[in-house]
Amino acid sequence: MTTVSLGRFLLKRAVQGLFVVWGVVTVVFLLRFITPGDPVTFIAPLDASQELRRQIAAELGLNRPIYVQYLDYLWGLVWGDMGYSYISNTEAGARVFARLPATIELAVAATVVAVVLSIPLGVVSATRRHQPVDYGATLFSLVGISTPNFWLGIMLVLVLAVQFGFFPTSQRGIGFLPAIGQTLAQFDVGFVVGRLLELQLFDVWKYLTELPVTTWLAHITLPAITLGTYFTALITRLTRSGMLEELGEAYIRASRAKGLPESLVRYKHALRNTLAPVVTVVGLQLGTLIGGAVITEAVFAWPGLGTELIRAINLRDWPIIQGSLIVIGAGFVIVNTLVDALQAYLDPRVVAD
Repeated sequence: MTTVSLGRFLLKRAVQGLFVVWGVVTVVFLLRFITPGDPVTFIAPLDASQELRRQIAAELGLNRPIYVQYLDYLWGLVWGDMGYSYISNTEAGARVFARLPATIELAVAATVVAVVLSIPLGVVSATRRHQPVDYGATLFSLVGISTPNFWLGIMLVLVLAVQFGFFPTSQRGIGFLPAIGQTLAQFDVGFVVGRLLELQLFDVWKYLTELPVTTWLAHITLPAITLGTYFTALITRLTRSGMLEELGEAYIRASRAKGLPESLVRYKHALRNTLAPVVTVVGLQLGTLIGGAVITEAVFAWPGLGTELIRAINLRDWPIIQGSLIVIGAGFVIVNTLVDALQAYLDPRVVAD
């Protein structure tokens, strides 16, 4: 695989992605005209006259031909303008992007939980087939795929947050980047080392639990587990089946015949060839998590894009609805492009295809 061929492959995927985003924008724009409900009704007072309603429609540009509205909307998006929400009394783009970091944070945390747990569990399950650990991993996968997220989230809150008080019940205490920045600014290495040398372990523990990054971890742990459980079970099963298939290949038997260590055979050769489909699924699921965290955000009162989208739908706040759906669609495209690049690196045959 040459750099030129890889660049041509990624450029092709990027152009395809632009067409996908354009299609998403078009469909989302047309939804406003085929969905029951008039935005003017939600903006105008209950006793508004027809003259006032026509004036509001003119201010919103709803009295112009649909193709003119469409072209104006596309032109605005090119310059980063998603419209103005009269219901929220704010710029739609500013409100959407203000909620986006919380959703990305939750989706990435759930993905990290899933990958860290599922890949080692799938490898162990495949290499110890028909043993208790394999049966346990299979049972865990079945339970994880079958358990509804909303029920799991409520149970985690009731048991770990309410009953034992290990975690907060809801909300987002602090963002990831502010937590890291504040922790680095206030972390006192001398205090921690001094207390450790004096064996004042309780003081060290109390100091660590009061750091901003600890607050962030406490708030995101339960939502990440709730959102990532299904993902964990899925990747575990996919890794197990891929490893079983690779371990039966001829090159694995040849590697063992050469006397290579079993750990090298499993993790460098078999697992590497198993990762290509796993990476694809991880990327697709990450995009799904970004757009599908609505239930988890509702259970934990997480101030993300999902809860904002539900609020906008209930109020017929179309600029927010359109902006949210476009950002989610663009997120899918970006994630899939990155996945294609990583898959091309892991399996050069993808570029040739």
